[in-house]
Formats: sequence, structure tokens, C-alpha cells
Amino acid sequence: PRFPAMASDSADGHATLKRCLGILRDARNDSEQFAALLLVTKVVRAGEVDAKTRRQIFDKIGFTFPTRLLTSRQPPPGCPPHTFRALGLTLLACFCTDPELAGHSQILNKIPTFNDVLLSPCDPDCTSMVDDVYQCLSAVLATARGPRELVTKGTVSALCQAYLNGGHGSDRALTLLVGLLAIAEARCWQRDAPQLLAVLSKLSSDFLKAEDMTKFELCEVLPRFVPLSPPLTESSQGSECLCRLYKGLADILGSKLSQSQRDPALKLAASLVQACGAEWIPAGSAGSKFLALLVNLACVEVRLTLEEPDPMEVGGKKEVVTACYVLMEMGIQECLREENPLLETVQKMQLLRIMEEAVGAVIFYLRQVKQEELKDPFIFASVRVLGAWMAEETSSLKQEICELLPFLVDYARKLFKEGSPAVSLPQAELVSTTLPQDALRFLLPGFCHLTAEDRPRDILISEGAPALLCEYFLQQWEVLTSESTAPAPLTSTEMSLQTVCGVFLNLVVTAPDLVRRDKTFSSLMDVLLKSLPLLLPQKHHLVLAANIATLGLMMARILAGSAALQGTRSAEEFFGAAICFLSQAHAAQADPSSRGLAVAVSPAYVSAWDDIRELWLLGMQALAGCVPLFPWLPRAALQARWLQGLSQLLSRGTPASVDFELVTAFQAVLVELARASEQCRDVILSHRGMEWANLYGMAALEQCLAEQ
Repeated sequence: PRFPAMASDSADGHATLKRCLGILRDARNDSEQFAALLLVTKVVRAGEVDAKTRRQIFDKIGFTFPTRLLTSRQPPPGCPPHTFRALGLTLLACFCTDPELAGHSQILNKIPTFNDVLLSPCDPDCTSMVDDVYQCLSAVLATARGPRELVTKGTVSALCQAYLNGGHGSDRALTLLVGLLAIAEARCWQRDAPQLLAVLSKLSSDFLKAEDMTKFELCEVLPRFVPLSPPLTESSQGSECLCRLYKGLADILGSKLSQSQRDPALKLAASLVQACGAEWIPAGSAGSKFLALLVNLACVEVRLTLEEPDPMEVGGKKEVVTACYVLMEMGIQECLREENPLLETVQKMQLLRIMEEAVGAVIFYLRQVKQEELKDPFIFASVRVLGAWMAEETSSLKQEICELLPFLVDYARKLFKEGSPAVSLPQAELVSTTLPQDALRFLLPGFCHLTAEDRPRDILISEGAPALLCEYFLQQWEVLTSESTAPAPLTSTEMSLQTVCGVFLNLVVTAPDLVRRDKTFSSLMDVLLKSLPLLLPQKHHLVLAANIATLGLMMARILAGSAALQGTRSAEEFFGAAICFLSQAHAAQADPSSRGLAVAVSPAYVSAWDDIRELWLLGMQALAGCVPLFPWLPRAALQARWLQGLSQLLSRGTPASVDFELVTAFQAVLVELARASEQCRDVILSHRGMEWANLYGMAALEQCLAEQ
């Protein structure tokens, strides 16, 4: 015969392969080509093929012939129906061991074929085909374009089905799914949620039933299959998965465990918390005990690791400690939850003490951080959990936190200035991205509390925090204005802007001399003047508008002499917008308790009133203080027809419907306008001002109106 027999050892195998490639080159028809290929694939299957030989095979064969084999429907006489397809897949699996070839479009366009093989019934003589497909898919996953192509071409669904069917190689299907979810979690769930939920259902069921090491092995796999909340909390199947995961974790954490068993369980619990908070923990005695145990274990782990003087010991535990931080944040939130709390009062007090000790360990660790370590994601996670504690618990560890403030400001500044990728985030959208970490976002609530107190405020000022926060405000404002103007849930950007305003309000009230002398505040004033007129028409930004209006008015009183406020267009537009915000907050509405009308919060303001009431009162007080300082302000009030509107409101409403604070706020502004402008005084008088001033007990206004 013309074709050589199959060689047994490696050297002879390579010689045989070389002869086969020569025959393949000289083949006169398909039969001879097929026979040569059959031997090539046998050599490929028999052992390792080095890169040079693999490239020789590809150079001789290319993609054309394997493609023909995959599409051919007529097998050679006496061969199984899948013979050609099996040969084609073996060649492609061989090519895919070359990363350059694995990402080739000719491989990527075979993905639907790979999926078909996984979904087809697998006879005992077809297992090599399945193995080859898994080899191809694994190689494709490791390429730059591969994950996107796999998701869009339906491989997630095929892998889910292959795993659920439990056939040959189903464990490899699960491994591939874990890899895909690690890179493209959001897109996978967006496209194939029902199939992934079915896999999670099986995994959670196996997890609950397992009573051997499988339980702990599943702890390692399960976090990858825990999606963000909606698929879990909005379907009965998702809720059942959560219930099984809770019961399985309760079994584990209620037992005596080794370190290697406890760590994966804590990481699984943390992934559930990140996905849906504490919703997966049932209410009642068992749930509250479990939650307390979970947070307790997390705090113990944090202390044991961070109080350990050996940095190498810390290095190997960063992943599990980061998971413990997530559990601690949940603990902080649950200890402060008043509506439908999961924890009893005694449990809350105990956990707060335990968490205080763990936070002390975090501070101890951060005080030892070196400059070259600042880009470590673990430092960011440590700062974040400390920020969560500072945001809620202001009385404990105050001395330690004050001592750490210079580090925190410096750390936040470095990340902000460098736009430095502190963490390589998961490729949520199938592109490799590293995003700058916003440490300030997590520190701002704590800074807001601290600027209300003398010592920490002085430290923050001396460390240059105001200038940093002004730059941060500018950046976040640019982000907000680049986002969609359609109503949407409160974004972290908007929340950060609100909190920065809170910090600056504290500084304006407690350190007015700083506002006068620090150019930072002049720059901030310029931004506020321009931002409020843009923001106010967008009613879904009302809380942020209230913050900016009030901060701007209070700063204007201090910076009245600055050029930006001397009747400039931006100043007039700002005060016009501020008057609009203040004047539209109340309206006359039917009073159910009487036949008359009541002065009530306007419908557009009702949903946000709890958040902006104090700001509105402060804004009214600040506006009253601005009137004597800006001679053109009364004209702006007249142009807005505020005096006419307010007079009508008070004339129609019943005095009993207006509380003392509201009366005081209205009177303060009215008195200043009447004193500053004869025209304002005349408008009030012409709208029965003396009469309603008397009805509402506005003695100062009555006196002002009575003066000639």
C-alpha cells in the first residue's frame, strides 16, 4: 500500500506525520487526501504535537479542508456518519493550541458548529468529538475576541444544557461557564438568564444535599453563578436558589470548620450579599442568629489577619478578608436598620462592639501601608469598609480615625489625581477595562460628619481636603451632565455631589474665614452659579438642586464682594433659579380638616421633601441675608413675581396650616425685600400684606410695612 502504517513511538510518529504531509501535498483525489488526513489526525491524537509541527500541518491543510469535512454529509464507505466531522474537529482542536489560530475568524465562525456538537446526543464513539470541541472552546475563550463571540453565538446556552444533561465532559462545560462568567458576567446574564438560572438551581440543590467535601468545592464555584439581584429576587426559581444557598451555608457555618473550609463559605456569603444585600437571609430567630454569626466570623477573620505582623500572611488572605469586608458592611447597615430589622437590639449592640474591634484592626493595617502599596486593590477595599464605618458610626474610634485622616486624604488625592487603576475590574462588558477607583465616594459621608467637629475639621483643612473636594465636585459635575437627562435611579455621581455639598455647607457654617481667604471657594462659587440654572429644570434632580442652591446662597453671603457676584449674568441667572426653587416649594391645597385651603408642600416637591426641608429653610435664611448685600436682588424677586405669588398663597391659606418655622422663613425674606426696595414694599401692601402679616403673627413684617 502507498500509505505508511501508524508508528508507535514519538520519533517514528513525527516521521510518519512528515510522510503523510508529503502524500497530502501530492494527493491526486479526495480519497487519497482523506486517507492522508486520517493518518495525520491519528498522529495528532496519539500525542503532543510541537508548535513547529502544528504550524506545518496548518500550512499544508489550512482552514479550507477542515471546513469541508465539517459540512460534508456523506461519510466514507463503511464509516460512521460523523467520521468527516470528527476529523475536522480534531484538526481544528490541533490548530487551536496555537493562540494566534484560536482567535482566527475561521475558528470563531465555527462556534455554532461547536455548540451543535455539545447539544447532540453523544454515542460512546463520539466522545473524542466532544473532547475536541471543549479544547476548541477553551482556546477561543483565552483569546481577545473569543468571549464576545462565544456569548453572541449562543455558547453560554449550549454549555448550560451540556452541563445539565450530565453527559460526557459536562464537568468541562461547567469550567468553561465559570471562565466566561468571570470575563463577561453582565452580558451572559443579559442574554441567557433562564439557562444560567437552571444551572444555579442544580448547583444550589447539589450544595444543599452534599455532605462531603463536594459542599466546599461548590462554595468555590457558586459565587460565579450568583448574578446581580433581579434574576434572583424576581423569580420563584431564583428565590428557591437563595433559600437552598442560605440553608447550605447555615449548615456549614454552624459546624466546626478548618480554615480551608471556612474561607470559601465566607466568600460565597459575600457574593450573595453583593448580589442582594441581606434579602436572602430569612426574618426570624434563625435568620438573625445566622446573620450575627456571619458578621461575627467575618470580624474575627479580619482581626486575625490584619493584626498579624507578617505581611506575607496578610498577602495570602486578601481575597477572603475582602469578602469579610462585604459582610461587615452588611452588618453595619443591618445594625442601623430600623424598619423591619433582622437583628434584635441586643444583637445589634454586640455586633457593633465586635465590628468596632475589626475596624480598629483595619486602621492598624492602613497605618502601616507604604507608598508603593497604594495601588493594591486590597488597600482600596480596606479604605472602603472604613468609609462605611465612618459614615454611620461617628463616636467610636475618633482618636484613631483623626490620626489616620492625613493618610486617607493623601490616598484619595493620589487615586483622584492619577486617575490610577487601583483595581482591574471584571470585564463586565466583554472589554478589558481598568477603571480609576473613586475612594472619595466612600469617604465623603464620613468627611461630612467629621467637618462638623473642630479637631477633624482642622486636620482635613490642613491636609488640603477643600481643594481636593472642589476638584472632585467639578469632575463629578462633568460626569453628571454627560449622563442621560431622562429620570433614573439616584446614581453614585449624584449622591457624591450631594455629599460634597454637605461637606462644604459644614465648612461655610463653621469656618467662614476659610471660605473668604481660600481661592478654592471662589472657584466653587463660579461652578455653582453656572450649574443651578442647568439643573433646576430637571425635576428628577431636585435634591441635588436644593443642595447647590442652598450652598450657593450661603457662600454668596460670605463672598458678596467677589467680581463673579457683582450683577454678572451668571449671578443673576443663579439667583433667579434659586428664587424659583424656593418660591415653588409651597402651594394652596384643599384642607381635609376644614372647608378652607391649607399652605402645603407642592406636589412636585412632596417625594423629596424629607431630604430637602432643612435645606429649603436654610436657603430661605441665606437668601434673606443676601438681599441687603446685592442691590439688584429685589428686582429679580419682582421679575419672578414671587411676592405676588407668596401674598396670594398666604391670603388663601389658613394660618393654622403654617408652622412656626415656615412663618419665620417667609417673614425673614419679606422683611429684607420690603426694607431694600420701595417697589417690593408696595407690592406686598397692595396684596393685603398688612392683613395677612397680622393673621400669621409676622410682627417684624407689620412693623416694616407700617414705616414710612
